[in-house]
Amino acid sequence: MQVGVGREQRAGERRVAATPETVQQLTALGLHLLVESGAGTEAGFADAAFKEAGATVISELPFEALDVLLHVRPITPEAAARLRPGTVTIGLASPATELRTVRALAAAGITSFALELLPRISRAQSMDALSSQSLVTGYRAVLEAAVRYPRFFPLYMTAAGTVPPARVLVLGAGVAGLQAIGTAKRLGARVSANDIRAASADEVASMGGTFINLDVDAAAEGTGGYARALGEDRAQRQRSLLAPHVAAADILITTAAIPGRPAPLLVTTAMVASMRAGSVVVDLAAESGGNVEGVIAGQDVQVPVDGGSVTLVGLQDAASAMPSDASRLFARNVSNFLALMTDGGLVAPDFDDDVVAGTCLTHGGAVRHAPTAAALETEA
Repeated sequence: MQVGVGREQRAGERRVAATPETVQQLTALGLHLLVESGAGTEAGFADAAFKEAGATVISELPFEALDVLLHVRPITPEAAARLRPGTVTIGLASPATELRTVRALAAAGITSFALELLPRISRAQSMDALSSQSLVTGYRAVLEAAVRYPRFFPLYMTAAGTVPPARVLVLGAGVAGLQAIGTAKRLGARVSANDIRAASADEVASMGGTFINLDVDAAAEGTGGYARALGEDRAQRQRSLLAPHVAAADILITTAAIPGRPAPLLVTTAMVASMRAGSVVVDLAAESGGNVEGVIAGQDVQVPVDGGSVTLVGLQDAASAMPSDASRLFARNVSNFLALMTDGGLVAPDFDDDVVAGTCLTHGGAVRHAPTAAALETEA
């Protein structure tokens, strides 16, 4: 079976969905890898390395002849229309914001798997692309904040006086949030964090942060280990309780996301305006609507406050800023997921498997992810 890996088409995307290491893994399963020339160049993987690993490097992917397409970012509706019915696609699909592509995948009869929908169960950990990429983005978010923050992160006691440590607040204590906490602590900041899942308190403490318990009084644990979206009354209460903590922070990093849906609004413009001049807000959920009101993905927005402004950073392509390690982790997730569906050189998804069924976005002309199907009906 022909498995294709192409150059990513989204501007700014430098990752690749396969590496020479995963080519060897998939070739050993009896699959034939076709890699578009230059697909791994920006991530540090040369065409020659793919050839040596057993792939065929070609100038352009033959979409019409592929059995499987591996990708990082969502493919375009035009690319979906070129695939044969029954073709399997594996990658990040961003269904909440890519409804045109989802519709095109269903119309073309494509069996698409969105890795952000992967159930968070023990045996799926090696396929968890959200976690692997969040590791990168959480680290990167703190570095981006430190570059923009006009003061030091650590405490300094000098003959000229004492420099207080930066106060960092992290909202969302998933993989990205925990990595942000750890990175900020290593830089010497004083770190606190909040997550609507009460079970996150121990994880925050293990990274050296102080957990803020807001007592929102709502069931927050969703299916698959992800957070559940709060009702509007609970969300408003959450924002009200967060407001004084946001005002006291020098650096605010938001990481809350619900796979397959727009990001929850955690911080309003009024809350940002309560922060001190020079403060920095980094929103990791900017590409899916943002946790912070007024955020623009890929841009810095200056919010006026007394004495200056607060910098609101809509972080975009954070994992792509570190493409080599991000690709290495992502490609492993993809190859492990594909291996789950491969037997004797044939890719045959078993929809009785909870991991396969839970990750499936479209199959047989239908949208199998209920929230996305509902969004398409609403749009229509």
